[in-house]
Amino acid sequence: MAFVTLRGQRIHYEDTGGAGLSLVLSHGFLYDTSMFDAQVRQLRPRHRVITWDQRGHGSTVATSDTFTYWDSADDLAALLDHLGVKRAVLGGMSQGGFISLRFALRYPDRTAGLILIDSQAGTEDPEKAQQYDLMHDVWVGTGPTDQLTEMVAAIIVGNNRPESAAWIAKWKAREPQSLTQIYRALMDRDDVTPRLGEIHAPALVIHGTEDVAIDMALADRLCAGLSGCKGVVRIAGGSHSSNMTNPEQVNKAIEEFLASI
Repeated sequence: MAFVTLRGQRIHYEDTGGAGLSLVLSHGFLYDTSMFDAQVRQLRPRHRVITWDQRGHGSTVATSDTFTYWDSADDLAALLDHLGVKRAVLGGMSQGGFISLRFALRYPDRTAGLILIDSQAGTEDPEKAQQYDLMHDVWVGTGPTDQLTEMVAAIIVGNNRPESAAWIAKWKAREPQSLTQIYRALMDRDDVTPRLGEIHAPALVIHGTEDVAIDMALADRLCAGLSGCKGVVRIAGGSHSSNMTNPEQVNKAIEEFLASI
């Protein structure tokens, strides 16, 4: 387990090393590096794979400062500087995709490609935001109860998924009040849809057909806005976390994309 202090943050990261094309995988909200275990195992023989815990997630304990996903993109740039990586393919699931898009906008010369998994470019749907606000208030006010964490798992992991138990255990181990900082970064993000045309790197959009957090239409819109998008790979039966629920399909799509660039 590796750590480095960058931009005032003590960041946890994992790096397979190697001379192959560097691929950075950025996790989703309430997740950590381990959500990409299946991808790391599959890709490490041919690629250098870097995963990291973003502020307030996993083993990265954020300072008390508020932050945005632009700050997270700068954190990632600093991490790549530390690792001596000048250029990489940026892969991100949901929140990780939000960060990857902002990295590509701020550091176009360092972006060799984009892999966007169950993500989008816009802000949160107002109806969903209202529901999420209520869930946040209960979590912070009374703690992550069984009923609440099962609801959250159904949304972001998938309905009745065997992977949920381990993640719920991690969520319950969090200090409840620590949720607010990362939640506000999620909900207060800006809309980068009007700027997608500025991104010219090759891109791939991967999306689970049973993603209830981000509609498939938003995946199509994301791809349409990226001039280098090679298409939308629909993961049949995949949830919002399709890289965990359907790793074989997602890994195949990633490998084919990396080979193409």
